[in-house]
Amino acid sequence: MYFVEYKDIGLVEYKEAWDYQEQLHNKLLNESETGTNHIGYFIICEHPHVYTLGKSGNVNNLLINENFLKSINATFYKTNRGGDITYHGPGQIVGYPIININKLQIGVKKYIYNIEELIIKTLKEYNVNGIRLDKATGVWIINKDSKTAKKICAIGVRVSRGITMHGFAFNINTNLQYFNYIVPCGIKDKGVTSLSSELGKNIDINEVKNKLLKNFLEVFNLQIWMYQKENGL
Repeated sequence: MYFVEYKDIGLVEYKEAWDYQEQLHNKLLNESETGTNHIGYFIICEHPHVYTLGKSGNVNNLLINENFLKSINATFYKTNRGGDITYHGPGQIVGYPIININKLQIGVKKYIYNIEELIIKTLKEYNVNGIRLDKATGVWIINKDSKTAKKICAIGVRVSRGITMHGFAFNINTNLQYFNYIVPCGIKDKGVTSLSSELGKNIDINEVKNKLLKNFLEVFNLQIWMYQKENGL
């Protein structure tokens, strides 16, 4: 059985969390040949308003200029993950699994499938039906009164030497207005939603975090090595 460290680092600037991921990735890379059962880290956090663009994304999917970014207290970063543009902000749970998928003997497609599965399982605990769409990574909601699929969780990852980085952005109490300033994930004909929008009430975000951790361990067949809640980095 493999073990993972879980760290809730709270509200943290995007670049600070990205640097932290790089540190943990390098640390895990140095461990990967030691035979340890330590598989990696599961980092949970929230970010101040920020737009991030994947390495193959189109910068034109950011629909606002630098001055407007400042006026809405948001920043913008080009990243080394996959996928196109997305938004992170308060009320959204961002998960960064930094794990050795070589040890788990799974490929990138199975890894992403498992990330989608943990979100789907978590939504099910709130009686919300999350689904996958063909050729559209992430988890989606289709309401009975609407034929338009709405994304509730975006996924963008990087895998280097068998170790993952970046991860998922799960809209809980997210201010969806911020998605109006981008073409989310470069997809023009679909919308976005949040768990609070689907349920019509504010959600206890710590409760969701606990459910995500439980389902993460179950989906990846892991045990927890250490639980740590930090106030920033």
